Amino acid sequence: MAGISIALNQYNDDMFKKLIAALSSRRHASRPAAAALPYKQEELNLMYQLLFCDDAQLVQQGPEPASLFGAAPDPRVVQTIGEDPAEESRVRLLAWQWLRVAGQPVASRELLGVVVEVPLEGGLDVLAAYADGSVRYIHHTGRVAVFEGTPEDIAQQGKLLVHAAIPLAAKGLVKHRAAPPVLGNVRLSLLAADGLHVRDGTFGDIDRDKIASPVLKQAQRLLDLVVRQGS
Repeated sequence: MAGISIALNQYNDDMFKKLIAALSSRRHASRPAAAALPYKQEELNLMYQLLFCDDAQLVQQGPEPASLFGAAPDPRVVQTIGEDPAEESRVRLLAWQWLRVAGQPVASRELLGVVVEVPLEGGLDVLAAYADGSVRYIHHTGRVAVFEGTPEDIAQQGKLLVHAAIPLAAKGLVKHRAAPPVLGNVRLSLLAADGLHVRDGTFGDIDRDKIASPVLKQAQRLLDLVVRQGS
């Protein structure tokens, strides 16, 4: 994956922060050990972790954070957020995660995001796209790009990437998140309401897979647009 130089942007959506604060008292077993994190810089590891929308404790809101749901979150309210197509995809993923951890039934398998990881000699390239058109890219050198629904061509291609992964998510089983992939492999992490679906292997493996190959091709098209925007 080629690199671009765009300043690191913080996750500053108010709803996203409030939901993280509301869920911050819970621990999730899916978070990899710190030793397995791919970057030397703490802020990059934080952004990498946040891409998967599965650990609310990664963002601190202070000693007395405001809670979106109050002291005792109502599962019905959380489910309403998870089901709301007008809500930010990352917020919806955190809502579904809260419901699963709380032991609430989750009937939906809606796909809301795709994270593509490609290890290189110099580090890890990561491209993430969400159903609402937002896109994140971490270059292995530490440069970062963040797009929140604009430009239009990047937002639309991000949505196409998520759409292309729907058959792959429907086929796969829910898994726990693991350490980043090893050099020579590529990993497709599919972020769905019912949990994480993963397809990894060599580029040859993915390219020969009739269901996974279109996902990788759409990811490359998105990356081309991201790089073009950065240049």
